[in-house]
Amino acid sequence: KVDKYLYHLRLSDENLMDVSVRFRREMDKGLGRDSSPTAAVKMLPTFVRSTPDGTEKGDFLALDLGGTNFRVLLVKVSDNGKQKVEMENQIYAIPEELMRGSGSELFDHIAECLANFLEKLGIKNQKLPLGFTFSFPCQQTKLDESILVSWTKGFKSHGVEGRDVVSLLRKAIKKRGDFDIDIVAVINDTVGTMMTCGYDDHHCEIGLIVGTGTNACYMEEMRHLELVEGDEGRMCVNMEWGAFGDDGALDDLRTDFDREIDAGSLNPGKQLPGGSGECGEGAEGAGPGPLWGGLRGHSEGVSGGVDTGRPPVCCHASLCFETDQRQQGCREAEDNHRSGRLCLQEPPTVSGALCRSSPRFARRLHKMVRRLVPDCDVRFLRSEDGSGKGAAMVTAVAYRLATQHAERQRVLDALRLSREQLLEVKRRMGEEINRGLAKESHDQATVKMLPTYVRSTPDGTEHGDFLALDLGGTNFRVLLVRVRGGKRRSVEMHNKIYAIPQEAMQGTGEELFDHIVHCIADFLEYMGMKGASLPLGFTFSFPCHQNKLDQGILLKWTKGFKATGCEGEDVVSLLKDAIHRREEFDLDVVAVVNDTVGTMMTCGYEDPLCEVGLIVGTGTNACYMEEMQNVELVEGDEGRMCVNMEWGAFGDHGELDDFSTEFDRAVDDCANNPGKQRYEKMISGMYLGEIVRNILLEFTAKGLLFRGKLSERLKTRGIFETKFLSQIESDRLALRQVRSILQHLGLTSSTCDDSILVKEVCSVVARRAAQLCGAGLAAVVDKIRQNRNLSELKITVGVDGTLYKLHPHFSSIMHETVRDLAPQCEVTFLQSEDGSGKGAALITAVACRIRDAGQR
Repeated sequence: KVDKYLYHLRLSDENLMDVSVRFRREMDKGLGRDSSPTAAVKMLPTFVRSTPDGTEKGDFLALDLGGTNFRVLLVKVSDNGKQKVEMENQIYAIPEELMRGSGSELFDHIAECLANFLEKLGIKNQKLPLGFTFSFPCQQTKLDESILVSWTKGFKSHGVEGRDVVSLLRKAIKKRGDFDIDIVAVINDTVGTMMTCGYDDHHCEIGLIVGTGTNACYMEEMRHLELVEGDEGRMCVNMEWGAFGDDGALDDLRTDFDREIDAGSLNPGKQLPGGSGECGEGAEGAGPGPLWGGLRGHSEGVSGGVDTGRPPVCCHASLCFETDQRQQGCREAEDNHRSGRLCLQEPPTVSGALCRSSPRFARRLHKMVRRLVPDCDVRFLRSEDGSGKGAAMVTAVAYRLATQHAERQRVLDALRLSREQLLEVKRRMGEEINRGLAKESHDQATVKMLPTYVRSTPDGTEHGDFLALDLGGTNFRVLLVRVRGGKRRSVEMHNKIYAIPQEAMQGTGEELFDHIVHCIADFLEYMGMKGASLPLGFTFSFPCHQNKLDQGILLKWTKGFKATGCEGEDVVSLLKDAIHRREEFDLDVVAVVNDTVGTMMTCGYEDPLCEVGLIVGTGTNACYMEEMQNVELVEGDEGRMCVNMEWGAFGDHGELDDFSTEFDRAVDDCANNPGKQRYEKMISGMYLGEIVRNILLEFTAKGLLFRGKLSERLKTRGIFETKFLSQIESDRLALRQVRSILQHLGLTSSTCDDSILVKEVCSVVARRAAQLCGAGLAAVVDKIRQNRNLSELKITVGVDGTLYKLHPHFSSIMHETVRDLAPQCEVTFLQSEDGSGKGAALITAVACRIRDAGQR
């Protein structure tokens, strides 16, 4: 007879996984903007965006209303390295007539009890922050506003559904007039449970209640939560999962006992899976004694199924799928970032009278969750004083976040530039351009405006094979460029990349150029051209003074180079000397050019309007076609000449001091060239990661990040690579992958909030760099417009560099800044491919064409 009664209550793993699939569909419906109104599982936003990090402190009140009794608590949170929480509380009853009477009478009673508690503790005159745990289905629009959707748990107070319960409580308190409090947050008891356990275990991101009723909450990715604007970070979602099945999704699993309980309940047809407090009624009808609290059971090798059982299907099947959903998010991150598994332990918290009174229930729940989702490493932490303490924790976290946010923004505001400041940068750049062009002020100018002797662009008749050598960083390239002219003009390239060892960068000039020539010899052999003598264009991306096209006097090393015996020398002569020392081949070095000039020439081959070149990569520089009459360092005033600006040194005489921050100064002080290349150090890829690292160090020291715990790796100069900025700001990356980068830096305990802040820091630093670059470029194009006495200028800028190409937002911010600061210029940006090397070959081809024409 027992088996006959229990037959329909037995559920297989297949049944439970099927329920999980149904539950996931309801979760997705609840998260969607269009589908949420018809979803049984409502997935209500709570506006709780962070769990405790252990640094919270202060005195907080909590009001915990969720049943026939409610509690008022004083919670004292101390941050003395021990995370101590002290609580005093008082339980008050709610008479049944108030549960079914008017809402104003209910809240007047709550306010009276609150006044009694404050008076008892002698704190009635203090205005303390309060967290309100209101354990009924609510629609929240912000942290301190909650609209009651429907009463549950026997409450029927009229005039409350559809209204903000915080406003009702405030109104009742104001009506009394004998005390005041600051209601900071209203939360569900499930959220309170998660927050309480989250204070003790920072991995806790799920809350579960199984008591008089049942519910769950968890931290959902904002990008999935369509009911709230924004896609950064996470927000706790109150699932209100007790209503799962109200639309018939569980009809095939419901028994006569379930239907009988539902028909006799206060809300027939709703909350069908049943609160645990009602399960005993079904057990009485079953005949052979209470099934350990009346839970729907399934025998596992125990006769009659009386001794053991499984928890309610709604509880463990849906919890399994919720946990599995979070694991899937981890898998997505792992697919996108292969540095290793990114999932941390994410223990749901379990609370409620049933779990406490029935240890077997808890054991079965744990066992089934782990069995149904084996890929999830789940730990369970039982909450003590969960909802009340949790409300205080939400309030404490809200206070901490507000304080920390204000301090972080104060620091970051120094890196945010206004339009007026950017216009001032543009104006000062314009002044330095003019000083660099003028013979009298050239020596004192920071922007050197060096003549390049490049006076012509390709006309399409160039042809032949040319070598190009592209040296501008820790790697360099040797290229063979085959130029074909005529109607079917084309450029065919072959190249090989070589590394420059640190000892060559920091050793003697002879060692550096011998290494370069060795690599050229290897390339010629690789191409089957050993011993060939070809015209060569030398892209040398360091500040040089030129008196002619095939001569470049190195003014100073940048980008980490320190090779001795080079500054003040002609780099073409140094290269020729190294070729002669090798005695294997001879080359005709026709032109030495800057990478920026090469970029302009490459893009000029594609677009005749291209008269500006820009590099934003490891370093930054620009060039443009200036009127000869303005280039006072070169004789003649006919036509134009490309001028290598060397604008990275802008600011070396203090022009940027009022825009510089303590973080810029820290980077400058530790650089190989302190006090020099100040503009470059605020813009280019070699330095942005260091600026970010210094900001993170400051935030951590102030306890605003990583819970104040600094990793040794983050103290290492250069450890935060600029490529991390591009990866972190990529819209395709979830915050879990940001977290993996932080873990790579030794920050293994970083949180989601830490990831959000690191992303904001990267965004602010990169945005400032793009805006500063745009302000300088606006000065250049406006100067060209004024040179030509035009009301409107149409011009193309050829651009190269890893920062410009790879950072997801740098280029768009820079373009926007140029448009804003130079509105009379219509600027097109053309991204260069193989710009500097190809450009050197094209300059060489043009020079050979002109030379050959002169000889004829």
